[in-house]
Amino acid sequence: MSHIEQDIKLNFDDVLLKPKRSTLSSRASVDLNRTITFRYSPKTFTGVPIMAANMDGVGTFSMAKVLQKYNCITVIKKHYTLDDWKEAIGNGVSLSHIAVCTGANMIHDPNAEDYDNIKKILEQWPDINYICIDVANGYQEAFSNFVARVRKEYPDKIIIAGNVITPEMTEQLIIRGADIVKCGIGPGSVCTTRAMTGVGYPQLSGILECADAAHGLKGHIVSDGGCRTPGDVSKAFAAGADFVMLGGMLAAHKESELQLKDGKYEFYGMASDRAMEEHGGRKDGYRGAEGKVVYLPDRGPVQHTINEILGGVRSSCTYVGAERLKDLPRCATFVQTREILNRVYSNFE
Repeated sequence: MSHIEQDIKLNFDDVLLKPKRSTLSSRASVDLNRTITFRYSPKTFTGVPIMAANMDGVGTFSMAKVLQKYNCITVIKKHYTLDDWKEAIGNGVSLSHIAVCTGANMIHDPNAEDYDNIKKILEQWPDINYICIDVANGYQEAFSNFVARVRKEYPDKIIIAGNVITPEMTEQLIIRGADIVKCGIGPGSVCTTRAMTGVGYPQLSGILECADAAHGLKGHIVSDGGCRTPGDVSKAFAAGADFVMLGGMLAAHKESELQLKDGKYEFYGMASDRAMEEHGGRKDGYRGAEGKVVYLPDRGPVQHTINEILGGVRSSCTYVGAERLKDLPRCATFVQTREILNRVYSNFE
């Protein structure tokens, strides 16, 4: 029988980080690099734990060439050809800073090509460490079974799987073979899942709960969606996210590999009608679009945005006394609030 959970769940806009006395003298003193080991894979991540999402205009080879300079990960969108891969790697894209991506379409369609495509990529470039298994709804038993299959076939790879946003399914995916669980249902800037389905979970509370579940099993989570500002990225890390995945914050840059139209870039959710039109997705009469299209002004090279994000996170750490990014959850105290910004001049921006 239906019921209502009475305890309040929170988004990034519902809290602030409480400042504390700090012995740090400068933002330069903060170490944003982390070394992370995994439950299954013997490989190790060392770098800044930010991921570019596997979206058109974000998960591009051009984006990867910039983010690898910061030791960040780019989850490469799954619609590149093998020739595209050869060209990009020949032009200097680092194999250790990218993830291949597959959906789980073969669960519904035995002839689906996305998983076969990543097999071909990994056969040619076995030094790629990361496999991302990405679906909108990670709660289906068939998806857990697919994660287990990929783990069996690639026992040494770092497997990222999702999306879910509750502790029990975080545990389920880790038990079935995921090293990193993608956490987020509907918070993305061009995602309309919550409007279309009424399903979701406030992102900050979801991170807190899923991180607790994952860490108890020596697993990890990546917070996927909902970050609009560097402060939101800091809050995600402070809540326990091991990685933070960004889409909209990295959209509309020179590295999008899209054409400007009237000075703007097109950006759309990967479950939108526009994405299905672009990539021939499954629109079978049973499915509605769960994404939208927006047109964003050109934001120039992404390097400036990355520097702003990392600068904001460093500053957050100095405010709460965290010398390392790893220390941020231990040092953080959240304050619940009704308003986080002074908007007196918002009409003049």
